[in-house]
Amino acid sequence: MSWFKRVKDGILTKTQDKKSTPDGLWVKCPECQTPHASKDFAMEMWVCKDCGNHTRIGSDEYFEIFFDNGKFQELDANITSGDPLKFVDKKDYPTRIEAAQKKTQLKDAVRTGVGKVNGLKMVISCMDFSFIGGSMGSVVGEKIGRAIDAARKQKIPLMIISKSGGARMMEAAFSLMQMAKTSAKLALLNQDGIPFISYLTDPTTGGVTASFAMLGDFNIAEPNALIGFAGPRIVKETIGKDLPTGFQRSEFLQEHGFVDFIVERKNAKDQIHTVLSLICDKKPRVKAETAKSS
Repeated sequence: MSWFKRVKDGILTKTQDKKSTPDGLWVKCPECQTPHASKDFAMEMWVCKDCGNHTRIGSDEYFEIFFDNGKFQELDANITSGDPLKFVDKKDYPTRIEAAQKKTQLKDAVRTGVGKVNGLKMVISCMDFSFIGGSMGSVVGEKIGRAIDAARKQKIPLMIISKSGGARMMEAAFSLMQMAKTSAKLALLNQDGIPFISYLTDPTTGGVTASFAMLGDFNIAEPNALIGFAGPRIVKETIGKDLPTGFQRSEFLQEHGFVDFIVERKNAKDQIHTVLSLICDKKPRVKAETAKSS
């Protein structure tokens, strides 16, 4: 005779009495598929402890990471795209913008804030890949231009966190014009002797890479970030050859001199503050010596 005897068959709990796990309690690493408690994952800055993958995050998370106590003043928050070309594919452009705004609660693919990073005041512009792939249209170019203006006016460092699929095809030439516009603005920033940090994340591609993303006084990247102009699949099909291992990843670019150094997200705030502190300490002395010699 068995020691265990089922008295009643089947599951007796009523459907309405069953307990389910609320949505959002767990998140799975997109690289190794390891599940993590959402709260713990956020405390690790959305970096997988098992494989080290730096999960894609948006401006909310980056501003929380970099700005002291997450406090900052947002600039030009309500600028939105027009529709000068009356572009239509499966949907018209204004409908796509409205849908993206409703889905992401963002006005466009970049946000700018002014705040302190370990006590050092600076301007940070951060792109959001969730808004039409972080594509650069006229609003992105205008907001980055205004961020540069703010850094020049206040004489404080600028950092741009790039995460983009490139130019926004719905704006055609208007989008491509932003490459020249942002590059010219950065030339003025450089003339003023104000530091610019370009912080490259996964992915940084297309017209963004071909303009402001690679013009930093320091180009700093997160580990294993995809950084390039055309994607690896297009490059492979064009040249008809297999690509080297790790092609267009941040480690590959550092090896070939396009990236100055790679920093893990948990160390980024302290390392960027250290770099900027050294630059800002040296700038006034250089100007003073120049004035004295003249």
